[in-house]
Amino acid sequence: MADDKKKTSSALDLADSDAAKFGSRLLNDKDAVFEHNAWDHVEWDEDQEAYAQSQITKHRNAPVPEEEQEQYFTQAPEYWNKFYEKNENRFFKDRNWLRIEFPEIFQTTHSDAGSQRIFEIGCGAGNTLFPLLQESQNPKLFVYAADFSSTAVQVVKNNPLYDPSRSHAFVWDLASSSIPEAIEPGSLDIIVLIFVLSALAPEQWDQAIKNIHTMLKPGGLVVFRDYGRHDLAQLRFKERRLLRENFYIRGDGTRVYFFTPDEIATLFTSKAPEKGFSIEQNAVDRRLIVNRSKKLKMFRVWLQGKFRKI
Repeated sequence: MADDKKKTSSALDLADSDAAKFGSRLLNDKDAVFEHNAWDHVEWDEDQEAYAQSQITKHRNAPVPEEEQEQYFTQAPEYWNKFYEKNENRFFKDRNWLRIEFPEIFQTTHSDAGSQRIFEIGCGAGNTLFPLLQESQNPKLFVYAADFSSTAVQVVKNNPLYDPSRSHAFVWDLASSSIPEAIEPGSLDIIVLIFVLSALAPEQWDQAIKNIHTMLKPGGLVVFRDYGRHDLAQLRFKERRLLRENFYIRGDGTRVYFFTPDEIATLFTSKAPEKGFSIEQNAVDRRLIVNRSKKLKMFRVWLQGKFRKI
């Protein structure tokens, strides 16, 4: 069996459409689709496009009833608390792809990297925090981790790898009106924003970007990954899951938005405070995942970006 472990980036930068294709697994022969578990940069055919549009139409025609919607805005942290209580430690994943897509994060662990401050926002079980602490040879690296689920933060603190001398985990909402007390303005080198913005309501995005901008040093970096428009997870939703356009509730009550690259670029440039951010990467990771035994094809769409504070 072929080795299907991810070794190279599968994100395709919109500004350099050929750069990421080196080393990627490209599906040039559609008859060979079930020879591997995954394919990179797969263009959708007319059938897949038509399926996506039909699903979106179904969602629009049967949204969450208006009288039920408010709870998903006022009780959002409680739904995430229930998620973590139910799953306990089963949701921790060592994100091996982090090292491929965002090597900048792990460069801070080198013994000669000097003073580094990293903030993992929406830390969950500490999927970025703990690999950094484990690998770090840098006595001057400090990692902050926050989640607006108090249950998630407690899971992090209960982990035997949690080291208060090198890290600090706390409850905080990215859309809060102010930055955390523990973090000085303009003090962070890197902010990790992985599958976080999608949990916020669209009207919260501007405040979230303002907070990120305030905390970063000039020249500080945001590494970003989240759900893209018409990802499998979006198209699979049933009736009465659509809250607003492209904004849904899952079965457990947690929320998720599906972005376009243009929306993300706008958030970090024209809608950002002051001079905003420069875009170092604004990419789409469009992958075809296959179940070879069941002959199933699953089209995934993730967005990925690197944005540097000007």
